[in-house]
Parts: sequence; structure tokens; C-alpha cells
Amino acid sequence: MLGVNSNLFWRDRCLVNMINKLLILSIVILLVGGLTAGCTGLGGQPRGWSGVVVADDALFLGSMEGKLISLSGSGGAQLWSATLESQRPAGGFGCAPTSTAAAVYGTPVVSGDLVYVAGYSGKLQAFNVSNGFQQWMYPPGEDDYLKEPIVGGPVVSQGKVYFGCSDGKVYALNAATGVPEWDSPFQTGDKIWSTPAIDGDTLYIGSFDKKLYAIDATTGKEKWEKPFETQGAIAGTPLVYDNTVYIGSFDRYLYAVAAADGSLRWRSEVEAGSWFWAKPVITNNTVYAPCLDGKVYVLDAENGAKITDFDLGSPVSSSPVLIENTVVIAANEGEVYNLNTGTNQIDLLADLEAEISAPLYASEGIVYVHTQEDETVYALNTKTGARLWSVPLTD
Repeated sequence: MLGVNSNLFWRDRCLVNMINKLLILSIVILLVGGLTAGCTGLGGQPRGWSGVVVADDALFLGSMEGKLISLSGSGGAQLWSATLESQRPAGGFGCAPTSTAAAVYGTPVVSGDLVYVAGYSGKLQAFNVSNGFQQWMYPPGEDDYLKEPIVGGPVVSQGKVYFGCSDGKVYALNAATGVPEWDSPFQTGDKIWSTPAIDGDTLYIGSFDKKLYAIDATTGKEKWEKPFETQGAIAGTPLVYDNTVYIGSFDRYLYAVAAADGSLRWRSEVEAGSWFWAKPVITNNTVYAPCLDGKVYVLDAENGAKITDFDLGSPVSSSPVLIENTVVIAANEGEVYNLNTGTNQIDLLADLEAEISAPLYASEGIVYVHTQEDETVYALNTKTGARLWSVPLTD
């Protein structure tokens, strides 16, 4: 009888493992199907899920039609749009050479009078914020592209713009001219989908090689004796706070790493039900980490112990924003929530009934949401959820 029970146990365990793998595969298809669609025929073209950035009462974002768009912050009227370079060679997923819209997955960044945007096509471009005129592009030739797509967004600091690419490299360019600043790009061991984070003179970025790197922003050389290694790919953007780097991994754990030397401070007490993709936020010594299992994990920033969690009912790939004592979070199926960090109470702010994968952005009492289904930009009051305006981007 014991042998029969043992066989049943192992059969059930294998069944559970198979179901878990199928669930994870479903999430991957749901969230990164746009990245692979051009290779598998699942949907035709890469779609993109660019976040919104606001500067001087103007919004900037990449559209699913391959454009960089500027909208008025006061009412959403379009100020200008610029079509991104769209031809690209063989894709980062083994695609045959093709012509696609230059999908934008990373959020553009504004610095001075330029807005920078990275395209899936394999180009980084800089445009004038006032009129959308292109100032430069990298690689500079009209027919030159990086060999793999750019999935993450750029960051700008001290006159340089940095980005990672699916070719496994990190690039540093002069922010005014687009000319490379390092002797050669920094090489990791696998694809990079994440947006780098910069703190002082150090650039932090994760790779599909399961490692988190610290790079000297001036020289492009590795700063730690060795990179910090997890048991899964790293696709999210690191959060740097109080000399600590917080990063989620596809191994279903969140990590706190010493910014100075890359040593482990803690690994989250709880193993999540799926991968960490979205960038966490931290306030009052508490980390709020959304996960693709549909939960937001609330962890003690000192030791990684779980305080509580909230189940939003659908995967969370959209990075949340912190507004005073409230974390605003969007679930993939379109619900936007307010999580009060003082009381740990969560309330529905709005239900947009459309897919949300893009990061949120908040400014002056407004949270901006870019939906991917019936592509639209929404401006919501952060306290009441009232829809101040909405603008469809699809022709």
C-alpha cells in the first residue's frame, strides 16, 4: 500500500510540475508574445509597451505603431509624432530578416532638450523635445542596426546615455552626439531585456545570464569582483536605495544586494508563484514587489521577511509608482489600485478594462497609464481615479 501511495505521490507531483510549467508558459505568451510574435506567427509584429514620461507639461511615449509621440499634459492633444526607424536584420529570437514597426518596450527618457528612445529595430534615437526633429541615431548609418533588438529603455546621466541590448552588451553614448564613450561595449553572458539603473558613477543592470552587474559609468569596466548571481534570468530594472540594490529574478525570489561590493544582504523569505519582472518600490523600510503570479509582495527591507501580500487576480508586469504614502499598481487585465502604505489597505482606483503591461508614471496628482489593448493613454486623478482625459493612439 505504501508503494502505491508513493507512486501516486510522484505521479501527482509530476502533474503539478507540468501544470506549473504550462501556467508559466501561458504568462510568457501573454506578456512577451509581442517580443516573439515576429518569429512564431503568434501575432504578426512586435507590439511594445512603452511607459510614459512627463517633462515641462508634455508627455512622451512610444506607440505600438512605431512612433515616438508627444502629447500635451493638460489635455492630451498631440504635439508631434516621429516615425522610428523600422528596418532591422535578423531578430534576437532567431527570426528571418524582416521589416517591422519599430516597437518600443522601454520608456523614453528626457534630458535637456532631447528625448531618447530605444527601438526593437536595434537603434537608439534622440529627438528634439519641442518639435520631434531627429538629432542623431545609433548606429548612425541609415541601414545600420545593432544585430539584436533593444527591449529595455535608456538612462541618461552626466552627459551620457546608457542602454542594454539583446546582444548581451551595455552601450554608453555621448548624450549630445550619439558617439560611443567607452572603448567597447560592456559584455554580459546572455541577452539583456532590462533597463539599467544608475546611482552616482555606477550603472547596475541584469542579464539573462542570471547575473546582476555593477559597471563603472565612466570607463565601462566591471566594478565588483564578480557579478551577483541568482538562479534565474533577470529582466527587471534594479531599484537602488540606501546603498542597496533590489532586484527580482525569474527564479521567483527578490534580492537585496550591497551596492558597494555585490554581496548578498538577503533573499526574500517567500518564493513567489512566478517571475519578478516589474521594478519594485520602497518606502518606510518596506519593499512592494509586484509579480507575474498576480500578487504584490510586501517585504521588510531589512531582512526580506514577508509582511503580507495582495492578490490582484492577473499578472503584474507594469512597474508601480509611489505617490506620498500610496503605491499605485496596475494589473494586466486593466485594474489600477491604490495601496495605502500606512494601513496596508488596497482599493480599486479605476478599471480601464484593457491590457496594461507598460510602467506607470505619476506627476502632480496624476497617474498616466498606457494601455496596450485599444491603445490609449489615460490621465487619472491619483486620489479619486477620475478620468481627467484619455487619448486613443491607434489610427
